[in-house]
Amino acid sequence: MFNLSRINQFWRLPVADDYRRQNQQGSPLLAVEDSISLRVLVLALVIMGIVATDIAGETQFSLWAIPVSFMGAIWSYRSRRDRNTSVKFCIAIGMLVALGAFFGRLIGELNDTRLSLAELLIQLQILHSFDTPRRKDLGYSIVIGLILLGVAATLSQTLAFAPVLLLFLAIALPTLVLDYRSRLGLEKLNFKRQKVKGKQLSSLLPFYCLLFAIIVALGLAIFAVMPRLPGYQLRTFPVSSNINVQGEFTGRSIINPGYVRQGNNQGEGGSGTANGQGSNGEPGTVDNNFYYGFNSQMNQNLRGAMKPKVVMRVRSQAAGFWRVLAFDQYTGKGWKISRNDDVTTLRRSPWNAQINLNTPVIAGNGQEIVQTYTVVADLPNLIPALSYPKELYFPTPMIAVDQENGLRAPVQLSEGFTYTVVSEVPYRDRTALGQASTKYPQSIQKYYLQIPPKIADKVRQRTEEILANYNRERVAKSLKSLDSPYEKALYLAQYLKQNYFTPENPLDLPYLSDNEDLVEAFLFKHKGGYPDHYSTVLTVMLRSIGIPARLVAGFSPGEFNPFTGMYVVKNTDAYAMTEVYFPKYGWFAFDPIPNHPLIPPSIEDVETFGVLRQFWQWVAGWVPSPIRGWFDYLLGTILREIFRAIAWFFALFSQGWLGVLTGLILSTTTAFFCWLGWEQWREWMNRRWLKKLSPMESLYQQMLQWTAKKGLGKHPAQTPLEYARVAYQHHSPANAEIIDEICQAYVSWRYGGYSPNMQQLREKWRNFQAATNTK
Repeated sequence: MFNLSRINQFWRLPVADDYRRQNQQGSPLLAVEDSISLRVLVLALVIMGIVATDIAGETQFSLWAIPVSFMGAIWSYRSRRDRNTSVKFCIAIGMLVALGAFFGRLIGELNDTRLSLAELLIQLQILHSFDTPRRKDLGYSIVIGLILLGVAATLSQTLAFAPVLLLFLAIALPTLVLDYRSRLGLEKLNFKRQKVKGKQLSSLLPFYCLLFAIIVALGLAIFAVMPRLPGYQLRTFPVSSNINVQGEFTGRSIINPGYVRQGNNQGEGGSGTANGQGSNGEPGTVDNNFYYGFNSQMNQNLRGAMKPKVVMRVRSQAAGFWRVLAFDQYTGKGWKISRNDDVTTLRRSPWNAQINLNTPVIAGNGQEIVQTYTVVADLPNLIPALSYPKELYFPTPMIAVDQENGLRAPVQLSEGFTYTVVSEVPYRDRTALGQASTKYPQSIQKYYLQIPPKIADKVRQRTEEILANYNRERVAKSLKSLDSPYEKALYLAQYLKQNYFTPENPLDLPYLSDNEDLVEAFLFKHKGGYPDHYSTVLTVMLRSIGIPARLVAGFSPGEFNPFTGMYVVKNTDAYAMTEVYFPKYGWFAFDPIPNHPLIPPSIEDVETFGVLRQFWQWVAGWVPSPIRGWFDYLLGTILREIFRAIAWFFALFSQGWLGVLTGLILSTTTAFFCWLGWEQWREWMNRRWLKKLSPMESLYQQMLQWTAKKGLGKHPAQTPLEYARVAYQHHSPANAEIIDEICQAYVSWRYGGYSPNMQQLREKWRNFQAATNTK
């Protein structure tokens, strides 16, 4: 507290500069911070924020920011008791210059300002570090370090950010402790008792480690139960810096690094193949790194396999098939885009990166899905996107759209390339698609019913035979016919999965000769082929019976990383499948490749609050309506009692060894009964769920649960008959025969309307379980 007489004396008499400085430092607001340890920890936090930004954004701020930060911290500590008026003016001027440079960068990066913001914060922190005399000034640096870490978190696409985050937390805990001690004025006491301080640090180390572990565990638990919001609520999307395109762009050329001829990238239209031998069906080998189907022509008379490597990371509101391009003309040994030169060039405004695409008008509802693609390895100048893109945020002045709705860029997609797509993905309504008209427009019939004449009759007869006699193929036992193109496409895709084989060695299948046809050899000679061959065969079979279809190539969703929220896509995730046209509803994909889902992932699989919704439905179903009004009151009472019990439990550990032992015994006993109750509840819920199912479905699910306990669970992509065949490899012949019989009956009931002999099946299953339990 100030003395009134001294203040009056101050105003009456001139005072020396050193007295005025002493008076300033005597003020609580202007008290200097003398703690070297606090200053070092604050500097470490700022450095962690800068390093995190460099790692996440792949920048090089650390090369100059960290050394200058050290210089600023040393200067600020040595001049902490000086007024530094000239330094303050220089810092203010530097901050204004940094702000002007920031606004200048905004003009070139209107669609993603995160790195520009991070660079501005780093520049402000560097200038600020030269004048941090007070604890409050150090607090500003702590906040800037935390903001830099948050910006790095939004930029991060890999788990390389995780160690920096943990290190930042490890430094932040003692920093907050020292900052709080400084607020309380306890730091001077430690300097007077150096020996005691050393003992205190050694004794507090276990507590610090425990606190760190608790915070990390609690953070992971919260992260695990938090709902995954779709994101992208703001309409500002990440896009790379603008790229100037030299020369005229027609959109007809496909630049695929894996397709070369005489050492150069292919030219207009793209006529090279992965091994430089042409793309008209000649035998050859695939490139090790690039998918052979991303070209205007697709030669399926190639053998070999790619070496897996990550090619892009995708942040999307929903999983899906990242579509690249489609083919309409079957050549006998592959595919071709017949209208490769017929493309539409679209230009964007010079003021933003948005390009509006012309989407077809289709019936039915859809959902807007936002995807951001970051290229990790070189890709062709083809732009992956979910089906029916309507907005594209791309760094080039123009793009091209072909007749198959494929997007083409004027430049090759190279490492670090980032763009965003907004797609209007339609819902897949099986009932509506099953009732779709079969009157196809002339433009659809002209391009998507083409088949080589020499195989047309043979393929049509085989397809009609499969559809007419599908009950003989052990898939159904009913005289009911498949009466819609959608059901026919589903059945044929499933039929190919179950009745044809895929060679394990990529070189086992012989090359096609000059007069051989791929589809004919697949169906009648080899009885199988490689994964993409299945899609080609399904496409041609559908065309043979008058259903328009085309081959589409792209990437599967890839592996989802829950820590980054991104789909990691590899080159080996590229494959082809079949798209079928339904009047008024557009194109929908079918995947006949074995061990792939019959329907590719789409927006129907998104359930952000699925767990919470199921829990609420369970609660609402059991609580009577009159009691729901008291739900909040009862919940509040229960929570209050739970908190009291928790407080009493933790109080036991402060009552000596007896209290600790009592607490451990109580916690162990509680955990055991909780586990026992959980297991009983799961068993009861399972029995209740099985009772609600139809008899055949219930028996089939019981069989799956039993085999899962024995170590042979069914993969979601496996069909029942595929699973039954695998059972012969893992069970005894008698057990496998029972499993096979139940699977056969289930498929017949599910897809063919056949009513199995449930009494006989239940009797066999009971005898089977009894015999198994006695062994």
